[in-house]
Amino acid sequence: MKEILANINKAFENRVRLGIMSVLSIHRSMDFTGLKELLDVTDGNLASHLRALEEGGYVSMEKSFINRKPNTTYTITEEGMESFRSHLKALEELISKQ
Repeated sequence: MKEILANINKAFENRVRLGIMSVLSIHRSMDFTGLKELLDVTDGNLASHLRALEEGGYVSMEKSFINRKPNTTYTITEEGMESFRSHLKALEELISKQ
């Protein structure tokens, strides 16, 4: 049991971070507005969770302009994908032990 719990990543325990990682693991990248609408969170809440994931090396950010409007896109990193898969596997193992 301790081995399984050791693979649960605290960075993904929060609902918003779990949602971000879930979306990005499927779509690979998405802009800030798309994530905000899909996860139904405020700008500030989403920004703080994205910053934490970015600082952890799980997502990367790219700023650009589309028709003179700023656009920020987030992409899951290879490290982020590996860590998230490991986290999901640990959760599945934990559930199957019950």
